[in-house]
This record gives sequence, C-alpha cells and structure tokens, in this order.
Amino acid sequence: MDHMKNINQTRRGIVIGGALSAGTAALPAMAQVESAPGGGGAPAATPAPVKAKVALRVNGKQQTLEVDTRTTLLDLLRENLHLTGTKKGCDQGQCGACTVMVNGRRINSCLSLAVMHEGDEVTTIEGLGTPGKLHPMQQAFVKHDGYQCGYCTPGQICSSVAVLDEIKRGIPSHVSADLNAKPLLSVEELRERMSGNICRCGAYSNIIEAISEVGGKA
Repeated sequence: MDHMKNINQTRRGIVIGGALSAGTAALPAMAQVESAPGGGGAPAATPAPVKAKVALRVNGKQQTLEVDTRTTLLDLLRENLHLTGTKKGCDQGQCGACTVMVNGRRINSCLSLAVMHEGDEVTTIEGLGTPGKLHPMQQAFVKHDGYQCGYCTPGQICSSVAVLDEIKRGIPSHVSADLNAKPLLSVEELRERMSGNICRCGAYSNIIEAISEVGGKA
C-alpha cells in the first residue's frame, strides 16, 4: 500500500512543488544577470549605432544623408526623405509593395541597405509623374481600375514600368526563355513578370489590361 501513498498527492502539493522547481531553475540565470558588468543586475548598455554617409540621386535630385548603416533603402526613402508613396508591406521582400527602380531596374527596397546605393539613381512613384502630369502607366491604372485599396499600387506601377523596359531590352523571363517563342505582351508573360507584386484586393486582370495598353503604345 506504500505505493498508493505516493500516488495520493494533493493538487496543492503538485503546484507548490512545480513552483519550487521553476524558482530553483531560474536562480543560475539571475546570478548571471547580477554578475554582468556594471553590477546591480542592470542590462549591458546597447552599442551606439554606426552611421555612414551615402550620396545618391532620388527622382532626379542629389541627396546626401548620414544614416545608420542598418537603414534599408525603403526606410531612407520614407523616414529620411519623406517619400511615403513607396509602401512598407511585408518588409521581407515577398509582396512587392516597396518596389522602386534603381538605375532602371526594379528592386524590393526593403531588402536593400541604403549604404549599398552610393551614386545610384533611384526612381520612386513620386518620380514617375505628378497629379498634374501623370505617367502613362499611372493614367492606364486609373482608366482600367488597376487598384482598389491602393496600398500595393505604387509598387505595382513601378514594377509595370520596369517590366515594359525589360521587354524592350530583351531580358527574358521564366516564361519567355526563348524571346521569339511567344508574344511578349501575352497575359501569361505579363503575369509571370509581375508575379512578385501581390494585390490582396485581386485587381490582377485590370493591372494586366493597364500594362497591355501602355505596352501596345510603346
């Protein structure tokens, strides 16, 4: 019957025993904090950020800034230059909302450090057109309702402009490895080239119509 006594524990005893075990396990960690440099259990001081100067042209204007070396191009545009047309979506290079053009090629600005763009030419949605003089792609997006909530639209438009330039320069996609195999402005081709830009509202068919119109005029 002795083994029955061991089983017959109260709930209170189990809770108390568990709490004591947890407290004992935490003691070594607490001791490490208290023995850290500075004493008194104070956390170690955070190192000061490393800053560097970067000079680049943004929408045709020369800009020279001193930024934290960890600053992304996206944050430089939004926080330092207040060009908030470029949107921060996933911040992981998966949605395309932050697409801008650097030296004529589209990139996800959230994945690129600002200090990597010394001397580069950056074009954002603000540099493509103004409310009084829209870029043809912006006009086509309005005409074909290529947006709904509008959050992804700046990245979609920048990417669309770059796509047509890629086609003109003969840069192949996965669909058109053989550039003579099929029409480059086919729906299949354009969807492949725009696949890095996500529209949560689902305006994809309208976006393709807008790109096709502008591409047909080029």
